[in-house]
Amino acid sequence: MQDPKDIQDINRPSKELIDALYEHVSSATAAGDLSKMGINNAFIQGPTPFTPGKKIVGPALTLQFMPKREDQYPEGEYVEPETQLHRHALYGTKPGDVIVVDALGSMDSGVFGNMMLTYFVGAGGIGAVIDGCIRDFPEAPEMGLWLKGVTPNYHTQTVMFPYAVNVDVNCSGTFVAPGDIIIADDDGAVVVPIHLAEELAEKGKVHAEWEEFSRQKLEQGGDLRLYYPLSDEARPEYEEWKKKNGK
Repeated sequence: MQDPKDIQDINRPSKELIDALYEHVSSATAAGDLSKMGINNAFIQGPTPFTPGKKIVGPALTLQFMPKREDQYPEGEYVEPETQLHRHALYGTKPGDVIVVDALGSMDSGVFGNMMLTYFVGAGGIGAVIDGCIRDFPEAPEMGLWLKGVTPNYHTQTVMFPYAVNVDVNCSGTFVAPGDIIIADDDGAVVVPIHLAEELAEKGKVHAEWEEFSRQKLEQGGDLRLYYPLSDEARPEYEEWKKKNGK
């Protein structure tokens, strides 16, 4: 188990980058554009939206669980609380952070409960993507939640224990590095490798603009073959629309 003194903080992107991604890039746009950039499947399969209508974009704090072995972890929910790394995963929270948890897909361990999530939100956290469950769901604070489910059990009650913080994790079969950007909405959660985030923001703005134009044309009965995806034949019309609308 990681020594809490060895936990490293994450590098956080600029507010301008986060704002650009939030405005122009949905999880679907991110998944599609990243596939064209060489990341074939950035979708975190398994966790589903438990807060419909919520969208979050922010850097990932990561928490890794491992299968429980009693000589590695003391029994009890509150035994030696400051050795329990799920607490330390939240201590470094800054405004706009997202906590991503490799919870081994467990459906019978509540990674966090109401009190822990309340602390996280109070420190500025905006959402959680968990390959597993939380507990106290009805009392969860206002935040984005992408989960496999909920449970009444506490975090180490059954088969696993928190092992490391801000390390690379396997979240439901998807690689997430600390500081990668999470884009999550009603379609699910996508991880954006931090070194591709600027390029994705630029592509996303262009994508959002032509889709807005194409959507308007399709609503007016336009030909799908011309407008989705945007064809070379329709591009002059699109460029004129951009000028007219100050794009």
